[in-house]
Amino acid sequence: MKIKPTHVRGDSLSFPCDISIVKESLSCVRVKQAFTLATQVSRKGIGLFSGTQAEICFLPAPEGHGIIFQRMDVMGEPLLPAQLKNVQGTPRCTILGNQGVSIQTVEHVLAALAACGIDNLLIQVTGPEVPVFDGSSKVFVEMIEEAGLCALNDSVPVYGISKPLYWSVGDVHIVAIPSDEYRISYTLHYPHSKLLKAQFFTVQVNAETFKKDIAPCRTFSLYEEILPFIEKGLLKGGSLENAVIIKNDEVMNPEGLRFPDEMVRHKIVDMIGDLSLIGFPFLAHIIAIRSGHFANNAFAKELQNHIKMEIS
Repeated sequence: MKIKPTHVRGDSLSFPCDISIVKESLSCVRVKQAFTLATQVSRKGIGLFSGTQAEICFLPAPEGHGIIFQRMDVMGEPLLPAQLKNVQGTPRCTILGNQGVSIQTVEHVLAALAACGIDNLLIQVTGPEVPVFDGSSKVFVEMIEEAGLCALNDSVPVYGISKPLYWSVGDVHIVAIPSDEYRISYTLHYPHSKLLKAQFFTVQVNAETFKKDIAPCRTFSLYEEILPFIEKGLLKGGSLENAVIIKNDEVMNPEGLRFPDEMVRHKIVDMIGDLSLIGFPFLAHIIAIRSGHFANNAFAKELQNHIKMEIS
C-alpha cells in the first residue's frame, strides 16, 4: 500500500498528513506511526441479516479520533465508537450500540482496518448494517488501497503482555501468550461434519498476510445451522454470493472454495475484527479453539483489562 502524505480536505475535516518522529515510550513495547486514509472512498451493498441496501463510506480522520461509525440514516446522524463498551450483542456477528442506535456486522471491516494499521477513521453507513459484499474482508482491503494510507503527526503505543492469559468455557478456549509479534493460531473443530472436521491455520497479522491469506475468506455455515434463521426471516440478505454454505457434506457454492481451509481462515477474520475493539494495537500470540463472536468479545475484555493493569 502506498503512503500518501498530503492534505485531506472534506466537508468537516482538514488536517496535515506528515511522517512524524516516533518517540520511545516506557509504558509500551514499541510505538507505531498513526495512520488514516488519504481520501474518502465508498461502496454500496446489502446487509447479510437485514437485507437492507446501504452505502459505506470511509472518511479520513485526525489523530486521536479513533475508529468511529456513523449512522447516516438516523436522525441526528449519531456516532458509534468502535469500542468494547459499545458491544451490544454477538448473534453470529458483532453489534455495536449506544443510546438506542446500533450498527450490525462490524467485524469484517474492523479486521481490515486493524490489519492494515488504520488508527483513525470515520465510517459512515446509510443503514443498520455494514454491507456484507462477498462475505469476506476483501472489498474493505480494496477500499483502503484505493484511498491510500495517510501518515499523521502522531504515534500510537503498541502494548504487550508479560505473562499468559486464558479464557475458557466448555470446549471453547482462547489463550494469549507473550510475543514480539501479533499472531493468531486458530483451530476449527466440527466433528459432526465430514467435510470440515478439524482445520488449523496460523498467521502473523499484518497488511500483507491479511490481504493474501485471510481477507478473501468468506463467512460460512452448515445449512442445518442457518435453516432456523432463514425460516424466521433473520437472514434476509444471505445467499451463495456472500457466504459459503455446506449441505450434506458438500459445498453448495458453484465456484467452490477459495482455499481448502477457507473456513478456519475466516474465523481469523472475525477474531481480528473483534479483538480490535480493545482500542489499541497489541502484540501477543493468540491461540484459539472453536471461538466465535461471544468468546472473542469476552476474551477481548479480559485482554484489555490485563494490559491496562500491566501498564498502570
